[in-house]
Amino acid sequence: MLTLRLNRQGTKDRPFYKIVAVDSRKRRDGRYIEQIGSYNPMEDGVNFTLDVAKAEDWIAKGAQPSDTVRDIIKKARKESLSSEA
Repeated sequence: MLTLRLNRQGTKDRPFYKIVAVDSRKRRDGRYIEQIGSYNPMEDGVNFTLDVAKAEDWIAKGAQPSDTVRDIIKKARKESLSSEA
């Protein structure tokens, strides 16, 4: 099964994450199919980038987002709706 989850990057005490589509049996930081965004918990304010169209495409294909990625997708959708208005 495919999942949308975080792939840890960065150094000790300075993490940042790639949001990736990956086979659920792979390691957390192993090879992934496609990167669809990034998340930096060390920044204030909007601390993520996400290609919402790609995320929705993967979900339509059956990918299951992790809890954190699901929250980021919700925030990104909300942000894109407010920027269009």
